[in-house]
Amino acid sequence: MIRVFVDPALLIAGELVVHGDEHHYLAHVRRARPGDPVELVDGAGRRAAATIARLSAGETALIAGPPEPIAPAPPRVRALVPLIKGDRMDTCLEKLVEVGVDAVVVWPAARSVARLDDARRDARLARYRSIAQAAARQSGRAHVPEVAAAPSLAAALADLPAGLRLVLDPASDAGLALGAGAEDVTIASGPEGGLTAAERDQLAAFAPLGLGPRVLRADTAPVIAVALIRAATRS
Repeated sequence: MIRVFVDPALLIAGELVVHGDEHHYLAHVRRARPGDPVELVDGAGRRAAATIARLSAGETALIAGPPEPIAPAPPRVRALVPLIKGDRMDTCLEKLVEVGVDAVVVWPAARSVARLDDARRDARLARYRSIAQAAARQSGRAHVPEVAAAPSLAAALADLPAGLRLVLDPASDAGLALGAGAEDVTIASGPEGGLTAAERDQLAAFAPLGLGPRVLRADTAPVIAVALIRAATRS
């Protein structure tokens, strides 16, 4: 089934028109034609069956049925990921979405090589959110994960809801133990150079989680952790 994202305000029964990336995806990537079935999702938990009515050079018109809600699969999984240098940040976000993360908070670890200054913050966040949306579409997800940037680790931790909290620790032998009541899970991971003593102190309330005998890259470790959680909960 071809799936495209639309603005929540546009997802209503009847005719609607998509432009830009979603039109390009339909017309040029999937080579869709009038009459083809499409699933429309708004990224916020609603979907609707639709049929392509017509395509032109710059837009696709669709006829949509009534929207219906899609319940997210528990637990809600959040990843606190340090800023990673270059394209590996993009890859990390893409793979986190594919394996089932619900929210990503990027934070400036003391030992991160990359930095996100205020002048580039909005543009970088827009890029990250676009990557998340594309990965959600490719992997068949109806919800687009939230992507935010925190000015510090303390800020990233400030508003966390109650739930299971895990910090990835390459020196730990502790395996994953979710428990029956784990409805909200937060994973914190460090940069290539590791967490500082001060950062470890801030994460003292987090239970350690080891991922085996090898030291994984900063862009690999959180992806593996989220995949383990989804495999354990079959969600």
